[in-house]
Amino acid sequence: MRNFSKHQYQPRKFYQLNFRITSPTLRVIDSQGKQVGVIGKQEALNIAGEKGLDLVLIAPNANPPVAKIIDFKKFLYQEEKKLKEARKGQRKGVVKDIKLSLFIGPADFERMVNKGKEFIDDGNQLRINLGLKGREMAKKTMAFDLIKKYIAGLGEVSLSKEPRLDGRVIRAVMSKKK
Repeated sequence: MRNFSKHQYQPRKFYQLNFRITSPTLRVIDSQGKQVGVIGKQEALNIAGEKGLDLVLIAPNANPPVAKIIDFKKFLYQEEKKLKEARKGQRKGVVKDIKLSLFIGPADFERMVNKGKEFIDDGNQLRINLGLKGREMAKKTMAFDLIKKYIAGLGEVSLSKEPRLDGRVIRAVMSKKK
């Protein structure tokens, strides 16, 4: 049986550099971004060697393949930085849970409403769970009224899932109104 880690597998991008480049002719770009032209691999390696930099194959599928004369470690660092920056803005809306009970006190109810407002203002989705125990199942209308009162206390929210009874729990999911 395969053992999967909790981190999603992301294949690394491998670059051919210096003598590992197999193409005989290359379109070469120097370190300032100017085109040197279409030249042979050996000549490009000589130019890179004179400058003390690496010849890195950037676009292997182009015709002819594109290679760039750059400091490879600096290039990898900048690529990593770009990936991290892209991941920052990619945060998905996390679903936060709030658990209520049917006979909750007014102060606790107000505290839960404030906590829900915080979650929604942070850009998260909010799931309300109201569990019914034993004889509380007979008071479903009272429970639905409590959920509606909670949603009204949050202010402007859009319901992605209307309050509904799942077994012994009433659930509703909402997020910030767009």
